[in-house]
Amino acid sequence: MVRIRLKKFGTKKRPYYRIVVQDSRKPRDGTCIEELGIYHPIEVEENQISFDEERAKYWIGVGAQPSDTVRKLFNKKNFTI
Repeated sequence: MVRIRLKKFGTKKRPYYRIVVQDSRKPRDGTCIEELGIYHPIEVEENQISFDEERAKYWIGVGAQPSDTVRKLFNKKNFTI
């Protein structure tokens, strides 16, 4: 199954994440199919989340399931699934 989930980068206590489309059997930091956006939890509120809404709609349309965390991030940006 294809999932939309977070891929972790950064250093200890300074994480940032990429929102990626990835096979659910792959490891978290493994190869991904496509990168949709970024999530910086340390940034100020309005700069934390950015992603390509058109590509996210496409992937959800063809059956990709967002993880619980990504679903919460999408809801924060008022992106309906």
